[in-house]
Amino acid sequence: MSDQKWHHPTDQPTGGWGSVKSLVKHATRQRAVHSVPGLVAAHNKTGGYMCTSCAWAKPGKPHTAEFCENGAKATFWDLTTRRAPPSFFARHTVSELLRWSDHDLEHEGRLTHPLRYDATQDRYVEVTWDEAYADIGAKLKGYDPARVVFYASGRASLETSYMYQLLARMYGNNNLPDSSNMCHETTSVALAESLGTPVGTVLLEDFHHTDCILSFGQNVGTNSPRLLHDLQQARERDVPIIVFNPLRERGWEAFVNPQDPGQMLSNKATQIATQYHQVRAGGDIAALMGMAKLLLDWHEAARARGEPGVIDESFIAEHTTGFEAFAAHLRGTSWDDIERESGLPRAALEPAARTYAGARAVIAIYGMGLTQHRYGVENVQMLVNLLLMRGHIGRRGAGICPVRGHSNVQGQRTVGIAERTALVPLDRLARQYRFEPPREDGLNTVQACEAVVSGELQAFIGLGGNFVRAVPERELMERKWRDLDLSVQIATKLNRTHLITARTTYLLPTLVRSEIDMQASGPQIVTMEDSTTCIHASRGRHPPASAHLMSETRIVARLAKACLPDADKAPWDIWAADYGQVREAIEATFPEDFRDFNARLDQPGGFPRPVAARERRWLTDAGKACFKVPGMLNASFDDGADPDVLRLVTLRSNDQFNTTVYGNDDRLRGIRGTRMIVMMNRQDRERLGIARHAKVRLTTAVDDGVARSMGGFDVIDYDLPLGTCAAYYPECNALIPLWQYARESMTPAAKSVPVRIAAD
Repeated sequence: MSDQKWHHPTDQPTGGWGSVKSLVKHATRQRAVHSVPGLVAAHNKTGGYMCTSCAWAKPGKPHTAEFCENGAKATFWDLTTRRAPPSFFARHTVSELLRWSDHDLEHEGRLTHPLRYDATQDRYVEVTWDEAYADIGAKLKGYDPARVVFYASGRASLETSYMYQLLARMYGNNNLPDSSNMCHETTSVALAESLGTPVGTVLLEDFHHTDCILSFGQNVGTNSPRLLHDLQQARERDVPIIVFNPLRERGWEAFVNPQDPGQMLSNKATQIATQYHQVRAGGDIAALMGMAKLLLDWHEAARARGEPGVIDESFIAEHTTGFEAFAAHLRGTSWDDIERESGLPRAALEPAARTYAGARAVIAIYGMGLTQHRYGVENVQMLVNLLLMRGHIGRRGAGICPVRGHSNVQGQRTVGIAERTALVPLDRLARQYRFEPPREDGLNTVQACEAVVSGELQAFIGLGGNFVRAVPERELMERKWRDLDLSVQIATKLNRTHLITARTTYLLPTLVRSEIDMQASGPQIVTMEDSTTCIHASRGRHPPASAHLMSETRIVARLAKACLPDADKAPWDIWAADYGQVREAIEATFPEDFRDFNARLDQPGGFPRPVAARERRWLTDAGKACFKVPGMLNASFDDGADPDVLRLVTLRSNDQFNTTVYGNDDRLRGIRGTRMIVMMNRQDRERLGIARHAKVRLTTAVDDGVARSMGGFDVIDYDLPLGTCAAYYPECNALIPLWQYARESMTPAAKSVPVRIAAD
């Protein structure tokens, strides 16, 4: 039954005709029908361009159409024929535009000219590139380098990212926060401690050899739909897929492959998940502890009977440390605590553990449902513990597989976009460019926000993204952002961050990846790294949206020349003219990762960077893979003591990629025409005395002297665990305190925000 006119629960599969209709709708709305043939011919294919959406792997033998619904939307969004020229800004003040929605701002189309905010007119006005660089350079030369931030959003190429990190370090700081700080920084910390690598160990080919797949906190249908092809092939081999996620997501339940004529004609879907466990938000550690405890119990019982056990004792003895302490912790953890914190009965965890115990090669997939919690690092390390118990690291068809978001967010870190100096070969950079890099750690995303709030930050350079909209504590951040002296935003479209102006604000319009990047040496190639550490080349195929655009690489080179007193220590002009020269420099700085970089650009499926843990070489302090004992079962900031406090999961819709909102529908959840909804378990709603169709207000349940409250939400009944509710990101970022982040990684804890809900 419908909750409202805008909510109609759906039984339609992911993909299928719904996906096709969505593509037609978005291609038409963006006046981008001309780009459809290129999607088939060039999208995610050798010799073509790589998607600007998610970072999922690209196969060496691509499908006829190697793109998903969301990847196509991102391409239509990039290649729209809609434009936001200077005349648009002459018609609209910034104050007026601030009242527009996220969707409507970006829907105006591509920026076409460099712009500067004129406070006297409250408008953006056109400037020349030379005027912009001269003013930005002069201002940067006058700042304390420690008070300037160089942020990267995750879409920039390896070439641009390498130049950007060098610019920041030559300028005098390591203030290089990036979008990874907001999503998978937890992965970088957790895996490095447990396995000696900050990235996953799985290659795409491993999906062809696995015989069991686990997934935690990942919505495949919205966040990485091309992965559904690999999951469908696994199901055709009768591979069990066990899913742990608070919401029942259609991508895990039913998939119709748009490239399979038989499925399209019959609409007979493939069931992806063979087991689906709706773990309570923040309860993944407890669920994993339950599975691990069952394995240990079964193993010890089997050994007592003189039978082979279910734990890989030889692997543990040879390759790991810390198992005995971990086993003791399992024995001491009660089932009452596990069931209470996970929200799952032992009877549900037993078939999951039994299936896992019988598998020869297991892949564990996870997303931000594990990383964005107070104890997110412990979440990830507990999943690693489960894999280590049966030796599922460094084995064909097995391993840990974090699913990354932005298309090159992992690659940016590989070439030096990192605030932690331990992650960057500073000595090699010093020799290569004859300068002394700063040795102090820089600011990550949360620390950059803290510096904005405290007034310590003077300038912010943004290489893409919608920073103010993406971060927690939005109301305070927007108010304090206006005290910055300088904000420089390298962008393709208008977004809300551009409208929260500093004393001086510039918008520098750039090419998108699918556009031809013509420089002095000819059309250029850029590269990026996918979630499985494979490097891919990308060649733009479409004419630029405006003759006044510059490539990101050239923009960074011009900024460097404008603000660095010793700019001649790096060949900025040569790099801007020939990106192959940048790749030679990357190889010189990172020779182990980028051997024969230019020669391997077009290797089908990309060329993989070496990952020691794939070969069972452990680059940890102990020289072995490490079992980590979690100190708690609940990963949330909510301690569970107050039954009226719910854990809010912020999530994306089917019509969205990160902060980019393509439309107000969420087809896969049956929601139409609105994003201001909150999903609740019916029993929680009734217990709290909220009427079925009520307007409600969400208030953050913390006592720190700051009021964080948002009203105007429509409540709907939804299939969620007790104590869990859900609403959309980035709208709900205003409810997340800046200090609620994952220990160690400082990733904002956006997946279990303690809130109270009341009628509005």
